[in-house]
Amino acid sequence: MADAGLELSELAAGVRAHPGLRSKAALRMVGSIFGGTDWLSQPGDDAAALPDGDGFLLAAGEAIAPKLCAASPPGAGIAAVVANVNDIAAMGGRPAALVDTVVGPEQGCAGALRGLRMGCDAYRVPLVGGHLTVAEDESLAVSAFVLGRARRLLAARHVAPGQAVLLAAALEGRLSSGFPLFSSFAERAGELADDIGVLATLAESGNAVAAKDVSMAGIFGSLAMLLEPTGSGATVEVGRIPRPAGVAMAQWSLVFPTFAFLVCCAPDRGPACRAAFTARGLACETIGEVDGTGLLRIRAGTEEATILDVQQGVTGLGGGQS
Repeated sequence: MADAGLELSELAAGVRAHPGLRSKAALRMVGSIFGGTDWLSQPGDDAAALPDGDGFLLAAGEAIAPKLCAASPPGAGIAAVVANVNDIAAMGGRPAALVDTVVGPEQGCAGALRGLRMGCDAYRVPLVGGHLTVAEDESLAVSAFVLGRARRLLAARHVAPGQAVLLAAALEGRLSSGFPLFSSFAERAGELADDIGVLATLAESGNAVAAKDVSMAGIFGSLAMLLEPTGSGATVEVGRIPRPAGVAMAQWSLVFPTFAFLVCCAPDRGPACRAAFTARGLACETIGEVDGTGLLRIRAGTEEATILDVQQGVTGLGGGQS
């Protein structure tokens, strides 16, 4: 990498300034009002995990950005499904059902519902109910909520120094115009339901211990959120990160892909985890290692740059807790 130090510094600065990461600081409000978390029944992970028989009942919800709702109602509907299903998968679960809330003008509501239908069909998850209000004087608002089940959790509290960090991603797709999104929905619509099933399989086999979907905070911001509950750090080898052809790392590191997950596992389980994703035609590489520094760092050759101090908090929902 030419002038690696300068490029790494620029990449780190871009991540720190990323609105998708900076917005996560607002989650401190949840902790200030609801108090601490036990990482099972209260805020802190990708989904709430409630003990249920010999496994866990998972619950999560997502509201879609108003700008995306206005620009593409069907896209907002699809995004509502993707975000929720990914949250369940990141916990080692399988989605069982969704409900939605859609409010706005009739044309926008119809478009959002069509998008929700497309998303549910692709992931083979039923939409079992919800709420619809047609109001011509209101801007379109779209939210969805998901239930799922897990036999064994991929929970952030399982992250520990010495573990390998893998990134698995679908690299077919396109960057969205005007939004920090990389959509593989059209390219993998027939594969997505089985793609996300890999996470549950890895959890149940014990090959993986923790995971997080790459969302609006981007690759590094999402990794920081995964490290935060235990106050761990990590060093990521930038050159190992799988990315689509023709997409610069500075851009790829800040987008929300349809399918991209960070996975933590014991080093000797890395090959099995990688094989499970690549068998489905997904890219997967070991990109780094968890450590006890509390710092999220990136490396290229002999050059390093620090992105942030995880122990200072990313979301404020429990950084440094174990």
